[in-house]
Amino acid sequence: MTARSKPEGHNLQAALDQLHADVFKHNMAPYWVIDRSVKNDEDRQVMDTRKAVPHIWKYKTDIEPLLYRSAELITTETSERRSLVLVNPGLAPKRATTTNMYVSYRLNDPREIMPPHRHSPNAIRLGLTGKQNFTGVEGENITFGPGDLVLTPHDTWHNHGNRGDENAINLSVLDLPLAETMNCMYFEHDYTEEEEGKRVARKMQSERFPVDYSQRVYGAGGLMPRFVSHHRGAGAASPMYVYRYDMMREMLEKFRDWEGDPHEGLMIEYVDPTTGGSIFRTVTFFMQMLRPGERTLPLKQSASLVCAPFEGSGYSIVNDKKIEWDKFDTFAVPGAMWCEHVNTSDRDPAILFVASDEPTLKALAFYQKHGKLKSGEVKRLF
Repeated sequence: MTARSKPEGHNLQAALDQLHADVFKHNMAPYWVIDRSVKNDEDRQVMDTRKAVPHIWKYKTDIEPLLYRSAELITTETSERRSLVLVNPGLAPKRATTTNMYVSYRLNDPREIMPPHRHSPNAIRLGLTGKQNFTGVEGENITFGPGDLVLTPHDTWHNHGNRGDENAINLSVLDLPLAETMNCMYFEHDYTEEEEGKRVARKMQSERFPVDYSQRVYGAGGLMPRFVSHHRGAGAASPMYVYRYDMMREMLEKFRDWEGDPHEGLMIEYVDPTTGGSIFRTVTFFMQMLRPGERTLPLKQSASLVCAPFEGSGYSIVNDKKIEWDKFDTFAVPGAMWCEHVNTSDRDPAILFVASDEPTLKALAFYQKHGKLKSGEVKRLF
């Protein structure tokens, strides 16, 4: 190629503008530095400008009233779902609460049971109100109440509802945005069962396991029968499909007088009883107790968190933003942001339900964790 003369001054800028327009027209993007102060700095160009931000969704003033309004207008005859999705303002219009997690609240009227479905994202449901929330998973019928955690892993047939005579509200967490990013999203609604050698459409799953099967098989802690199969669904998640809150609450109480972790207080993880690892390979879940008056030291990690206070009230500081929370609120703590929690009560503990995409970050070797010490020094913890 022959040497070309380089435009100067105004002509250079006009030539660059035309070049960039032509690049974008062909579905490409420039990746070069001209001047650190200009819009074509590649450090900024290569990064998505949409980032999750710290945000709180208030239950009593916002979520609950909208749920009840939706129940008046949306019925099971017109829709299989009636949920409110928490959309992070930094990620909108994408339906995502943090980069990899999606949180929704669902209200079921008394005696309302939805038909079965399955999907690629993993999901959990946490009971908030109502003592007879219902989820059927792969033939195990589970009735659950406040604080109970129910799994509907990837590719498992399941249906939701309410067996009681009072309204029931629960919170769901899915790794749906991650599944979207990986281009592996699907939903299926054509549930069938085999009858006399043929596949027949069904609106309910047949019950194939005894009542409280998960607790009977896995609830003894460290003891497990060898005479049952531990491969359930796709085999990529915990086979224990329900974790009861009374067991979690009892364990938290046992450690109440322990020193705990200065950055996390008392934090207990829900684990797969067959491996000791997280219940899903993508996201993990905890209950976190802050004792009366407790304030954690600032913590920063590459994983994103979703925190839903289940007992008590207090506030958190996320990258210098103060977030005041109460029971059943939900707030987002995006990755790589400093966070500390404060229980404002001098009498009662505060308990937070926490979801994290930590397993995904660890699987990719992207996970890091830093904490500030009382001296102000920053220490790498992972």
